[in-house]
Formats: sequence, structure tokens, C-alpha cells
Amino acid sequence: MKALVTGGAGFIGSHVAAGLLARGDGVRILDNLSTGHRRNLDVSSPSIVRDPEKCILCGKCVRMCEEIQGVSAIDFVGRGSETTVGCAFDEGLNVSSCINCGQCILVCPTGALREKSHIQDVIAALKDPEKYVVVQHAPSISVTLAEEFGMNPGMDVVGTMTAALRRLGFKRVFDTGFSADLTIMEEASELVSRIYNNGPLPLLTSCSPGWVKFVEEFHPDMIENLSSCKSPQQMLGSIIKHIYAKREGIAPSMIYNVAIMPCTAKKFEAQRPELGVEGLSDVDAVLTTREIARLIKQFGLNLDSLEPEAQDNPFGSRSTAGKLFGASGGVMEAAARTAHFLVTGKELENMKIQPLRGLSGIKEAVLDLDGVEIKVAVAGGLGNAAKLLEEVKAGRKSYHFIEIMTCPGGCIAGGGQPIGTDTDAVRARMQALYNIDQRERVKTSHSNKMIQELYKKHLEKPGSKISHHLLHTHYVERDVLK
Repeated sequence: MKALVTGGAGFIGSHVAAGLLARGDGVRILDNLSTGHRRNLDVSSPSIVRDPEKCILCGKCVRMCEEIQGVSAIDFVGRGSETTVGCAFDEGLNVSSCINCGQCILVCPTGALREKSHIQDVIAALKDPEKYVVVQHAPSISVTLAEEFGMNPGMDVVGTMTAALRRLGFKRVFDTGFSADLTIMEEASELVSRIYNNGPLPLLTSCSPGWVKFVEEFHPDMIENLSSCKSPQQMLGSIIKHIYAKREGIAPSMIYNVAIMPCTAKKFEAQRPELGVEGLSDVDAVLTTREIARLIKQFGLNLDSLEPEAQDNPFGSRSTAGKLFGASGGVMEAAARTAHFLVTGKELENMKIQPLRGLSGIKEAVLDLDGVEIKVAVAGGLGNAAKLLEEVKAGRKSYHFIEIMTCPGGCIAGGGQPIGTDTDAVRARMQALYNIDQRERVKTSHSNKMIQELYKKHLEKPGSKISHHLLHTHYVERDVLK
């Protein structure tokens, strides 16, 4: 392979070869590829580490950031042998327009871009006898993690993953699908309220943190359209620290809340000051799919050799609507099911909303809520999101509700997912979520009995004062260079 790759290209060719070999072996950090022109690591971002020493100037990250995501946080800088890939004014990623999506990581062939790892922080917490360490996992994780262990794309390993997480030392294993249901209860209620009370429309989803930062930077005039709901990750973190902790007699400050996410932007989201409650962060550490696979392997565990185990209740119970959050269009489909019930008092006759499914970049549908037509749209990838917003602002399109996922295809193709993912794998993950929705019985968020109990005992109703205190937030205009 080395002869094929280098082919007389000298040093750059050897870098390509080393990068491809490293990538094939799962190695993302190499310390011996110096060019003689030392360039410092950029560790300024809360989500992404950039190592110019390993960059071969292939331009894949630049094209992804500019042409697919429309962010243009990085570009070629300098000329000739001094050319590098960097940010404007040679600043760090933290003061660039980067929205932390990590799509650049997925296309980098040499490991010059990688997530900022929280593995050592999590290990330290697990070893601390005074910490009560819990973990939650996003809807897309269980249908993706198998690929990191050589299994087929789309295989659902929720049971064996739960067993592995317990063996790592986590006290409780929760499903973020539960708080996805909670998000739907709050967001669908918010949508209905805005429609009937002349609130700002279209309502824009807020569960994808890269998208939220994109709006703050590039479309601040649309901030009032963003849902005030926190993301499912943050909602569950808040519930764990302020309701579960009280119930279990644990000091909230002693709980160390870990989230396993398909998304590098979730690392950024977890440290946003707007998303804490009473001085405590909702989430303390975020591991990507890649990171949790490395951690499981580091402890000598293999999903193949473990017996499946059930997750912990009450926060291990979810509807299939909550599980659909992992795919582009899934949030909208879940919200439509509950919004229909809130308005009509009846279940949606056909739970499967086909126009909202699939990998198309932009999808549209018209929903009938008791004679009121609700126009909705879905965009996967920020390039598509920008096109959709331009149509709305120009008055060429009119919607009541828009779902945006930062990554093309949604969380199943997030920046924290396995390196080397192809479209077939993404499609298999999406189909796995649809299969779960088809075979399981509880298909709506409002039918989740654990959600009903949470409102009855603690939250009163969607949109209540306590719900807003724990589950909602606000956003403000962000300078593109801050």
C-alpha cells in the first residue's frame, strides 16, 4: 500500500500512508509525523482538537465545512510550502465560526482532526468513591456502536451495551430516549401555544447544538423562532441532578452525569452556562460513540461476550417516538404524533409519516390537526438548513414548524460516529430505528407512563413554571468570531 500511496511524492506521500494505516487500525493520535515546521496543537475548542502536524492539505475538511455545512470556519492559509489549513487570522477554533459539528473529523484521513476526549475525566470520576457516576445514551448510539466491534451496521446492541456500561462502573444506565419524549411534550405544547396565540413562527427545533450555534452566529434574527426547550441530553441531566438526586437522597454536586452522544457539538453544549440550573451543569462529560467504544475495549470488554441487561427506570423507559430522534425527520414525526393528540384528543391514525422519512436533505409535509393544516419541513445538514431559511425569509415558503439536524441524515451520521461511515451504514442505522418504531407498542411520547408520572409528581404539566425552570433555556446573538 505504501508504494501505491507515496508514488514518488516524498514526504507528503509517506504522511498519507501513515495516516491510512493509522486510520485502518483505529489510531487517531500519532506523535512522530513532524514536518520540521512545528505547528502547535489547537486545543481551544471545547469539542475538536486540530493538529496541523498531521495535516496533508487534502482539503476534505475545508470542503466539508464550506460546501456541505456552509460554515467556512477553516480554509487554506498561506502559499507554497508555507500553506496550512487554519482559521481566520490564524486564531483558534474557539474564536472561529466553527459550530463544533465534527463533520470535518469524519473526512480527515490522517487524524489531524479529532474530538476533544473526555475519557480520562470519566475514568477519574469512576475511580472517585465520592462520585455517583451515571450515564445516558442517545437514541442513535445503540444502533451504531456495534460497528466499532466488527458487527453489522444497524444492529441494536442496547442490552449488551448496558451490561458493558455497568461493568465499567456506572451506577445507573439511562436512555436519552426518555428525555426525548420529555422534549416532545414540551416542544409540541410550545408549538400548539404559538399557533393558537400568534407566537413567532415557524418554530425551530433546538435539540441539535451545532444548529443552535449556527442560528446564533449566522441568523440571529431567527433566535426568537428557536424553541426554548433544552435538548434531550440537557433535559435528562437536569432531571437527574434536581429530581432524581432528591429522590435518592444524593447531593446533586456528587452526581457525575456522563452522556454518550453521536455528536461532538454536545461537548460544547454541555459547558454552555445557559444550560445549567442553580449553578450546576446539567451534564459533566460527553463521550462520542468512538470514545465509548475505546473505553469499553480499554477495559477488556467485548459486546459479543456479554449477556443483555435492562436499563434503569424511571429514565430507561422511552417510546419509539423518542427513539426516532436519532434520524433526520424523527423529531418532527414524534412531535406531530403528540401535537395531534394535544389538539384533537385522539391519536394520529397513521403513526408513520412517510414524507418525513429517508435521507433527503429537505423534506416537507402537511399535517391535519382537527381541520387546521400545519405545514412542516425538515432539513438535514446546515447547508440545507441555510437554503430552507432563505426560502422562509424571502417569503417563498411558509411553515409552522421546522426540524433541523446539524449533520446530514441526523444523529445517525453525527460527527462523533465511527470513522469511515458510508451511506449504506447510515441507511442501515436509520432503518434500524424505523424497525424499532414498527415492532414496539408505545409509539407516542404522551403515552409513556414514566413521562406521565414525572409530570404528575414533579413537573405539573408541559410549560409549567417548574418545567420552564428545569427544562427550558434562552439563546442570544453570538459574534461569529467569539
